[in-house]
Amino acid sequence: MEKEIGRAEEMTAVRPDYASEIVGIIRSNASPRTMSAQLGDYHENDIAEVLPILTGTERKKLYRILGVEMLSEVLEYVPGEEVGAYLEEMDMKKAASVVENMDSDAALEVLHGIDKEKRSLLIDCMDEESKRDIALLSSFDEDEIGSKMTTNHIVIRENLTVKEAMSALIAQAPENDNISTIFVVDESKCYYGAVDLKELIIARQGTRFEDLIMTSYPYVYGHENIDDCLERLKDYSEDLIPVLDNYNHLLGVITSQSMIQVVDDEMGEDFARFASLTAEEDLKEPLLESMKKRLPWLFILLALGMLVSSVVGLFEQVVSQLTLIMAFQSLILGMAGNVGTQSLAVTIRVLMDETLTARQKLGLVGREMKVGFFNGLLLGAASFVLIGVYIIVVKGRQGLAAFAISGCIGTALLVAMVFSSAVGTLIPLFFKKIKIDPAVASGPLITTVNDLVAVVTYYGLSWFLLLQVMNLAGK
Repeated sequence: MEKEIGRAEEMTAVRPDYASEIVGIIRSNASPRTMSAQLGDYHENDIAEVLPILTGTERKKLYRILGVEMLSEVLEYVPGEEVGAYLEEMDMKKAASVVENMDSDAALEVLHGIDKEKRSLLIDCMDEESKRDIALLSSFDEDEIGSKMTTNHIVIRENLTVKEAMSALIAQAPENDNISTIFVVDESKCYYGAVDLKELIIARQGTRFEDLIMTSYPYVYGHENIDDCLERLKDYSEDLIPVLDNYNHLLGVITSQSMIQVVDDEMGEDFARFASLTAEEDLKEPLLESMKKRLPWLFILLALGMLVSSVVGLFEQVVSQLTLIMAFQSLILGMAGNVGTQSLAVTIRVLMDETLTARQKLGLVGREMKVGFFNGLLLGAASFVLIGVYIIVVKGRQGLAAFAISGCIGTALLVAMVFSSAVGTLIPLFFKKIKIDPAVASGPLITTVNDLVAVVTYYGLSWFLLLQVMNLAGK
């Protein structure tokens, strides 16, 4: 029995090589109809993954084999910047038909990846409805939620019976994939509410259609900034969110897939800035472009690093007369950087709530400093004892000198952690206040500022306590 279970697990662990199978079908001598039927058994994403493997001739063969609808679904799984190259391999009419069959948001992304002249030719070959959809989405800026919507949805009037509503759904369904939620408008085409498909299907004949409409269903306005409504969208577990114009007319919908993509893009940008990059990079980006994105912040950090080094130089007397303290510098600097980065992460997350008052923000600073103080107190006390014992046992120093040094380390650690907590909170709050994304207050920047304070605190205490008060020079 155990052997059978082991074999079953082994079989499930091996993923079929779909790429080789698909390439084999395309390179076979089977008839177009046979190949089309065979390829229909594979997911569109699996077919999209083999496109770079195929030769230009083989791809053109595939374009002829697949229907326009399936081809458009395949290309929706290809990164936007690569789709243009594949469309150029098709004749203009087929390429236009493929783009027409895509969701309007995906179609717009594809068109942005094509040079202006070919884009115009492609749009000229599209039908009037597709042109209107493209023009509508193009009217929104990239940072507005309307640029991420699709016009692929079902819309019906509010004054229908259940039977009439079902007939309207059936009439529109062949042209629209997003049918899980049906959106309702009034006689002036203003958004009225939404109906769940399941509720409409199971409704009895005597049920009033009005009773099925959810008039409190969430919605957004097309010109709202993505950052402003992203948190609101994530609060709802709906597959489709309607997008309205400023006159409350229904323009389109945001799909859950689009929401995931938007969140992913926003997180990518935040992580890039958190790492002191001006924008995201990808694996195919030219060397000079990657360098340009990294250099601005690196120059700033270099200048701050030189400032830290010059401050250390001011304490050359301390370093030369009491070399042992150099061994523990990295401990102070490392802990200060870690605490600052933790406070930064907490603050950026809290700042996603746009309703925070000035008092709440001030409370956040106080709370983080309190956390930093008590953590610093515990770690400082532990450092005082452990490092003191270490200096006595390993370095052979006298007890008073050993614990004087560990006392400086513990005190510097406490001060550095309190200050780092404040900096990690205040810098993103300041950036938010001046309308700059707080993620720009990156970890390396805060770490460098904290290094400066930690160095001054550590060496300043060492100079005063160890050299001036206790005269431990050379000991």
